[in-house]
Amino acid sequence: MTELLWLIPLIPFLGFVLNGLGRNLFPKAIYGIIGTGAVFIAFILSAFLFQEIWSLQKAGQSAAITQHLFDWFSVGNFKVSLSFLVDPLSAAMLLIITGIGFLIHLYSYSYMHEDKGLGKFFAYLNLFVFFMLLLVMGSNYLVMFIGWEGVGLCSYLLIGFWFTNSSYASAAKKAFVMNRIGDLGFLIAMFFILEHFGTLEYSAVFSQAASLSIGDSTIVIITLLLFVAATGKSAQIPLFTWLPDAMAGPTPVSALIHAATMVTAGIYMVVRSNVLFMLSPLTMEIMAIIGLATALIAAFIALTQNDIKKVLAYSTVSQLGYMFLALGVGAFTGAFFHVLTHAFFKALLFLGAGSVIHAMGNEQDMRKMGGLRKALPITFFTMCLGTIAISGIPPFAGFFSKDEILAHAFQHNVVLWGVGLLTAICTAFYMFRLLFMTFFGSFRGTADQKAHLHESPWQMTFPLIILAFLSVVGGWINLPEAVGGSHALANFLAPIYKGSRLADFDLALSHQTEYLLMGVSAIVAIVMAIVAYTMYGKMDGKPMTEKNEGFLYRLSYNKLYVDELYDAIIVRPLQWLSTFLHTYVEKLGIDGFVNGIASFFVGSGKGIRQLQSGYVGFYILMMVFGVIAILIYGMVRI
Repeated sequence: MTELLWLIPLIPFLGFVLNGLGRNLFPKAIYGIIGTGAVFIAFILSAFLFQEIWSLQKAGQSAAITQHLFDWFSVGNFKVSLSFLVDPLSAAMLLIITGIGFLIHLYSYSYMHEDKGLGKFFAYLNLFVFFMLLLVMGSNYLVMFIGWEGVGLCSYLLIGFWFTNSSYASAAKKAFVMNRIGDLGFLIAMFFILEHFGTLEYSAVFSQAASLSIGDSTIVIITLLLFVAATGKSAQIPLFTWLPDAMAGPTPVSALIHAATMVTAGIYMVVRSNVLFMLSPLTMEIMAIIGLATALIAAFIALTQNDIKKVLAYSTVSQLGYMFLALGVGAFTGAFFHVLTHAFFKALLFLGAGSVIHAMGNEQDMRKMGGLRKALPITFFTMCLGTIAISGIPPFAGFFSKDEILAHAFQHNVVLWGVGLLTAICTAFYMFRLLFMTFFGSFRGTADQKAHLHESPWQMTFPLIILAFLSVVGGWINLPEAVGGSHALANFLAPIYKGSRLADFDLALSHQTEYLLMGVSAIVAIVMAIVAYTMYGKMDGKPMTEKNEGFLYRLSYNKLYVDELYDAIIVRPLQWLSTFLHTYVEKLGIDGFVNGIASFFVGSGKGIRQLQSGYVGFYILMMVFGVIAILIYGMVRI
């Protein structure tokens, strides 16, 4: 399998080429077969590769496979190669990208079947999978950066897929620009890494970094810059506002890119660079604070949103904040554990929302839904399981991954745990609010919508069922010792922490304390589910609106006015500055100077041209004047 490593990213790329070139030529079924089949083949290869990594680790051998494809370029002693590295971390990511990617491709064929751009859509999806695979398989920061930029490009293309709608096109541009801000941090970080270590290869960088002292100034700068990159890609404060607007794209895009894969690239990058981050306690603290603040703010905003996809979007931002909290307190495995479980239940919830939107004739306002559980039984049941999982109710997947994060936060600082628990309370409330507003009570849509309510076809429900199953059992891959587990995921990922000071952050709580923390988080989640049911579970009319609520409701409903703040302090001043520079510096200054010189010579030419009258007498007269002038000049000189 090792020698076929390069096929995993190549096959989705070939799918992109075929669907892209034939986007207006093939029958619609061919687009689906090519696009879905390419990712399925990549998933099968990834599964075999994962098994090989697992076997190597069980045998006590090096659980890392490197494949050198070719030398890319060299400058003096500096060489960059295009090579792949598959170890426990990247092997797990390969399964997530290709496995969930396959399910979403299958779902997309039915969801987007009536769209005229189906071939182009599958081409973009395959291209995204190619770049995401490149991101996680690269053996150095430059290959990761290529994948990093590629997924950003595909995100722009897919968010703005329906670009004829100006608001959708603006959302795509917003995502692209805000990601470029973070990407600049990545680029500068690579320059520092190259200057300090003389290479961009992970193995060489981490082996040299292991001998450095904690708090090394260069490492602090590098990790801060890498974290800036992560805040852009993974939608953290202050670069988080692009992700909710990214819901303008088709729902499968939200499930694949903005829930399961691309937005977790920042967490993957930090986990991959754990040796560097463990040398910078300052960066770790900043990361924990920013992550926790993002988690709480996004959860607070999600409490009052009525667009079903916007609720899930802010939920994604909040859950990503949880992951950065985990990274900041040294729970790297806990963060990656939540990446895995989040991929299961959030992809499920987005696809479930897509099924609802499909049945409602593209309606996304939950205030116009209600009572859908009878018409959409599979969608309801699977989304119910996903809601329980994300709310952290045992024994579902989200409970174990969230509990591990909160336990590490409690050990690090009880205040972090308290705010994290408050975020968990908000999460349970807004998710059950979504469930009850959508599926319970009386139907609040139009008669025409009610007449056309139907369950989605099997291509859409099959992925829901698989993801629902994973949302239930996914947490069992890393059960804590307190409940009879053996931290299987932590043991599997152990090789990637070689040379890291991660042991200093091992969880050292007693089982009694862990039981107490688990009990508290589970109880508050259940209580919030009950509260949400009493408020939204039996409503026959429209749910409460912002007009009837107080200051906090309006603050949440208007998203803390963050976009308005950015518009006031960044967008408008930049627009004013650009207008000033365009009007006074460029037009009156630069253009005025250049055009002034041109006007002078044009005017001079026009004046001299008047001397060319064509009259012989005038020319003779001018000759006489010339001779007289010469004589006068000669006399003066004598």
